[in-house]
Amino acid sequence: MPNIIPRKCRLTPRTVEMRDGLRYGSEKPVGYLPRVVDARIRSLLDLFGAVEVAGTKWCGKTWSALAFGESVVRIDDERVKNLVAADPALALEGAQPHVVDEWQEVPSIWDAARRAIDASGSRKGSYLLTGSSTPEKDKVTHSGAGRIARVCMHTMSLWEEGASTGTVSLKGLFEGSFKPDLVDGSGLRSIAESICRGGWPALVGASPDAAAATVEQYLDALFEVSVPRKGGVSHTARKLAASLARNVATSATLETLAADALGDGRSALSRETVSLYLNVFKDLYFVEELFGWDAPVRSKSRVRSKPKRYFADPSIPAVLLGMNVDRLLADAQTFGLLFESLCIRDLRVYASVLPEAPADPLRYYQDADGLEVDAIIELRDGRWAGIEVKLGENKVPDAIANLNRLRSKVRSNPAARNNEPSFMAVVTANSPFARYDHENDVYVVPITCLRS
Repeated sequence: MPNIIPRKCRLTPRTVEMRDGLRYGSEKPVGYLPRVVDARIRSLLDLFGAVEVAGTKWCGKTWSALAFGESVVRIDDERVKNLVAADPALALEGAQPHVVDEWQEVPSIWDAARRAIDASGSRKGSYLLTGSSTPEKDKVTHSGAGRIARVCMHTMSLWEEGASTGTVSLKGLFEGSFKPDLVDGSGLRSIAESICRGGWPALVGASPDAAAATVEQYLDALFEVSVPRKGGVSHTARKLAASLARNVATSATLETLAADALGDGRSALSRETVSLYLNVFKDLYFVEELFGWDAPVRSKSRVRSKPKRYFADPSIPAVLLGMNVDRLLADAQTFGLLFESLCIRDLRVYASVLPEAPADPLRYYQDADGLEVDAIIELRDGRWAGIEVKLGENKVPDAIANLNRLRSKVRSNPAARNNEPSFMAVVTANSPFARYDHENDVYVVPITCLRS
């Protein structure tokens, strides 16, 4: 079986390419589109023996890992999988940084990598592991702490795929840097197309209809192959996914999802069953949760607030709900929820690489007085920002009112760690200007000009 397992090899790279200050490797795919997370991967390779790049299928994690790699072994190749299952150390043979793609197919690779790193004297940047699902915990004996760092990857943001000008930087807003700009956008149809096409790297430039057909194949593979591998039933998973799509961007209870999934009170899914399937969806990086926030770092509401749930990409609920561009444009409520999904995806991407960003910097705010703010970004040093998402310019005043209510509540809370936000902003779909509202101390930023 020639060339299945790379030959044992050099520790020095064959080639090193510099791009935006980053060192890329010889395995970088031709035509590779740089990702926001690349800088994070590079910095972790310089600090740890290995980096795991995790995320949903087709989000581009393999391409990004290869961009830094000098060799690769693909565990989803059945011939390779059988050999590596017998001897996990084979998966680690190759020029370093060595990419092990879909390592979770043989979970023992994790422990083999940890042992190899220890044996090398904790040599930095030896391996890149990519995975599109979380393996069963009882098949991994060591957490990898101190040896293997983890990066969660998302589908492409508008900035990464070239649909945002990037004239407004999230990092710049935290630093007080902002310049007003006229937005030369193409309106709501362009946003609807971005939602339906999604941020899949292989679909950049594809038509929304072609993208929808591809996402349907993604869903078929997930429900018919990935979910059963996790012990789930395909039909039940599809029903629950449809319910989640109906309730996307909300903190729907388990009871709501259970009753909604089968539409029959006598045979509705139990809370326990729904919880099990949600865990499967999270293990597959299919569904992501957005947790609650409050200004005091020890506030109970941070752990008691029900999480909001979003899909890995806004095109997924669009397909599950049977929406195309024209139907979205005719259904403002659904359009608004899916636009929020797109914005939350982009904010996750951008916030994850901010200086002082923790592993999960994005939250949302909701309190007993009915005040809700779509997104809160909180950094390790206590700086925070509140962000509202609105589809139309006509909703901006309402969003500003919400942000100012939150500002007042935090100011009046003596337990707040940091009373004043670094900034407040409304992210919109069709505002003609990126601007600063001096009267209210709030920025208005079209999503098509935002970047990290």
